[in-house]
Amino acid sequence: MKQTTLKGDFTVKGKGLHTGIEIEATFSPAPENHGYKFQRIDVEGEPIIDALAENVTYTTRGTVISKGDVKISTIEHALAALYAAGIDNCLIKLNAPELPILDGSAKEYCEKIAEVGTEEQKVEKDYYIVKQKIEVRDDTTGSSIVVLPDDEFSIDTMVAFDSPILTNQFATLENLNEFPSEIASSRTFVFVREIEPLVKGNLIKGGDLENAIVIYDSPLPQEELDRIADLMNVPRKNVTEFGYVNDKPLFADNEPARHKLMDVLGDIALIGRPLKGKIIATRPGHSINTTFSKKIRKEIKRQELQAPVYNPSIEPLMDNNRIRELLPHRYPFLLVDKIIEKGDNYIVGVKNVTTNEPFFQGHFPQEPVMPGVLLVEAMAQTGGLLVLGTVDEPERYSTYFMKIDNVKFRQKVVPGDTLIFHISFMTELRRGCAVMKGYAFVGEKIVTECEFMAQIIKNK
Repeated sequence: MKQTTLKGDFTVKGKGLHTGIEIEATFSPAPENHGYKFQRIDVEGEPIIDALAENVTYTTRGTVISKGDVKISTIEHALAALYAAGIDNCLIKLNAPELPILDGSAKEYCEKIAEVGTEEQKVEKDYYIVKQKIEVRDDTTGSSIVVLPDDEFSIDTMVAFDSPILTNQFATLENLNEFPSEIASSRTFVFVREIEPLVKGNLIKGGDLENAIVIYDSPLPQEELDRIADLMNVPRKNVTEFGYVNDKPLFADNEPARHKLMDVLGDIALIGRPLKGKIIATRPGHSINTTFSKKIRKEIKRQELQAPVYNPSIEPLMDNNRIRELLPHRYPFLLVDKIIEKGDNYIVGVKNVTTNEPFFQGHFPQEPVMPGVLLVEAMAQTGGLLVLGTVDEPERYSTYFMKIDNVKFRQKVVPGDTLIFHISFMTELRRGCAVMKGYAFVGEKIVTECEFMAQIIKNK
């Protein structure tokens, strides 16, 4: 699948939840591999902050990202809407230190995205594929985020509070396409007993009964309720029973749980890549959500490219017979056994390394190691198949090395290893010349990488 961006600009306006000031935020298309970025146009130099987990600095009543002294808060609803729409690249310009709270949900963002539409770009999406269970846990709060391998993306969310009104709730999202109708209209919520500490903490200056669900679940005298209403600068309300004190009815019986799911999705967007896996969030909050995203970000920075998924039971795109029709190499120099995946600008090949390889007789008899030069050659042969895919009648062409750069050998390859090659174009094919980047994996580890140039020439 290709990366996507917005077809055009859209703007949202409203007051900030914490600052109470009027805010305007404009969402604009962005180029490939741009990701989500926020720009503070009200600050000198108009600094840009990447919406990435390592930039999170605060998580009380919202997710805050910072760059130096410049901060942007309450970003999670907008990011959830962008992520659910499959948008990979977007620049958000705003004139305040937070996004407008709107009605406390992501509904307006989804509506605006639907109005302007999305546009497919040329570069492939770069998924983070969950291959084994990953978990973060906070034993103090009982919060946890677990993600399990799955072919698609889904979230199950469970919430529990020490409250007679909001005890245990469950929400699920099996398909991101369902987000606008099932999740986006869910509003943020707050307990009456939490309001005064938040106000004293210089938060929720813009909170009211129009942009938050307010839950009354512990007895307070009417004069105390009046005092809290005055603190928030909202009309006083006579409350005689526990429950939700909003005039607007709940979007769904489990609206709080659905909103928590939205927050998880917005914070997961801070990974910087779309994710394939099943998330199970128990008593989630912005702290545990962003801790999980930071853990994934560390893994991404440790190894820029994930090993391709290899299932030997799936029929290959090209078997050895087809490869021999396209490449001139023969025993003992044909070093790619099959092709398992191919896109417009990348290819994935497999080489099973056995003890019968002829080069092991001399390299080395007592400790067989596959020569590094042959690892590079195997990547080049895989890259040749990628280049041949750009011409008609590929059987009539061959590819030849022109240059090899930035070769790194990270781990030895020995009999019994299965090599997975990921080769991609670094530039567009020009005058028959292709510049490619190659990685060789054994398991999840990169064993070799290099950059090389090859030329495609018609056979005589």
